[in-house]
Parts: sequence; structure tokens; C-alpha cells
Amino acid sequence: MRTIKFLLQKEFKQIFRNKAILMLIMVMPVVQLLILPLAADYEVKNINLAVVDHDHSTYSQKLISTITATTYFKLTGYNASYDEAFRMIELDKADLVLEIPQGFERNLVRENVQELFVAVNAINGTKANLGGAYLNTIIQTFNNDIRVKLTEHDNSIQQKTVDITVSNWFNIFMNYHVFMVPGILATLVTMIGGFLSALNIVKEKEVGTIEQINVTPIKKSHFILGKLIPFWVLGNIVFTLGLAVTWLVYGITPVGSLLVLYSFVSIYLLAILGFGLLISTFCDTQQQAMFIMFFFVMIFILMGGLFTPIESMPAWAQVVSRFNPVSYLIQTMRMVILKGSGFRVLLGNIGIIAIFAVVLNVWAVLNYRKVS
Repeated sequence: MRTIKFLLQKEFKQIFRNKAILMLIMVMPVVQLLILPLAADYEVKNINLAVVDHDHSTYSQKLISTITATTYFKLTGYNASYDEAFRMIELDKADLVLEIPQGFERNLVRENVQELFVAVNAINGTKANLGGAYLNTIIQTFNNDIRVKLTEHDNSIQQKTVDITVSNWFNIFMNYHVFMVPGILATLVTMIGGFLSALNIVKEKEVGTIEQINVTPIKKSHFILGKLIPFWVLGNIVFTLGLAVTWLVYGITPVGSLLVLYSFVSIYLLAILGFGLLISTFCDTQQQAMFIMFFFVMIFILMGGLFTPIESMPAWAQVVSRFNPVSYLIQTMRMVILKGSGFRVLLGNIGIIAIFAVVLNVWAVLNYRKVS
């Protein structure tokens, strides 16, 4: 214990001596947590729409007004032909083209049926899918309104309707901040803990102090613990700052217990710090460690369920995600903060992360080459 105490004193002195790194640790997560949720928005708005109206009737004008009255679409072209509208797509001035055929109102009133043509620019797949879905919903609503008006004076036709009542659990107002902020906080904790620990032992190698440590009777396990504990403390501080920002800025407070949240994060930090230290034992320069850690962190984030649900991924990706510690942290953060899940529900995730922590740290200790 006395040896570990001296190692911890050394590590904390090195950390507090570098003011730039210290400010980066404390300020960067807060700034990113303020900015990233504003950009990571699942809603697609201001979709550029070009309209080709061959009918110029009351119903066609009403349909166009109904579409453009929403905040999702912006009318950027009212063209005389489809070729002109398609040219706007080629110039990236339109995302969708709505073509209303001649006789739109007449066919709708007399024959109760009329087809519309919608062309979608699918270069941006997300915007295309959502834009097409928005437009389809608006047209269906418009169609239902027209049917009601056409038959409201006809007593021989009885309108049958189905009323749907929707209840949104855990996120009543469907606020994307409530869903995204916990996941982004999990990512920031991973980046801070992973990068700092990955660069730590390598820095000792570059400045030459590792040789002085190697000739001392310090055990490898004590050396790794001395590197692990300071960043574990910093990781919990970063997490606390993140929780404070989510409460003060976004008004998000955990529904579940803070004890559950901190217990899981504490075990998770042991795992991700052990992974960073393992990488550090393999590398000889900080540049190598940064590139390798960046490679893994990108995979962790993109396959962690932050932006794309794991259930929607291919089967092989779902298997890979089981070995991704970030996916368990993101899932647990959302479950505790939004649903109020407790230890019993999270027991499986806690066990898996604990196994990650033991395996990675033991591997780091065994891989560290100490020449005495």
C-alpha cells in the first residue's frame, strides 16, 4: 500500500503540473455536451420541395398550402414541368419533387381516386426516407379530410373511423435531448478515460522515466494500479460534471438511483482504463497509441447504439456489439436515467463489464514488460 501511495502522489503531481491537460479534461466534456446534442437531432426539417402543378385547381392549391404550412418542408420551386423540377434536384436545390397531374380535383371528386407522383433525392438516405414519410403522412391526412368533406352531406354513407390514443413512456414529449444526452455523456466518459490512459505509459517511455521505474522493486501490478486509480478518479469527476450539465442545461434528472449509476460507471471506467493501459503497453510512442485508440473508439461509438439501434444492425454487427463495452454503458445510462432501472435489471450488464475490467487489466499487467 505504501508503494501505491507514492505512485499515486507521483501521478497526481504529473497531472496537476500540466495545466493545459487539466483544463482539457474539465472543459472539453462540458463544451461538447453543450454543443453535440444540438447537432445530433433525429428530426429533419427545412426539406426543399419542388412542386409541379398541372391542375391549378382549388384542391391542388390547398394540398400545396397544407404541405408548406408545416415546419418540415420549404417550397423552393414551383415549376411548369417535371424536367425543370428534376433539374433542381440535380443542382441540389430540391430534395423532393411533388407532381400533381391534370384533372386532380375532377378525378378526386368524381372517381374518388387520384395518383400523385413523388420523386425523392436519395443521396442523403436519412433525409430522403424521413422526407418521403413526412410527405406521405401529410397527403394521407389531406386525403382523409377531403373524404370526410365529400361525404358529410351524404347520409347513405356512414364514415367508420378508428381513434388511436398514443402514450409515450419514459419520454412523454418525445424530446430527443432526453434520449441523446445520456448516450453522448457515455461517449465522452469513454473518450476521456480511454485516451488519457492510452497515452500514459507511452509518455513515460518517450521522456525516459520508464527506465528509472523499471530498475526499482515496484511490482507490475502496483505500477498499473498507480496509473489506473488517478484516471479513475478523473473519469468520475468528468461524469459528475456531465450529469450537472444535463440537469442545469437540459433539465434531465435521473429517474433511477444515482448509486446505481455511479456503481456501473465506476466498474465501466476500470474496464475502459484497463483497455487504454493495455494499448499503452503495446505502443512505443504517443502517436501510435492515439491512432490505435482512435480506431477502436470510432468502432465503439458507431456500433454502440448511440445513433443506430443495435437491433437494426446486421446479425454479424449485433454479435460484435456484444464485445463493445460502450454499448453496455449507453444502454445502462438510458435505462437508469429514463426508466429508473435498478441493480436487479442491470445485473447482466454489470457482470459483463466486470469481466471486461478483470480481463483487460490482468492482460495489461501481464503485457507490461518490466526490466529490472
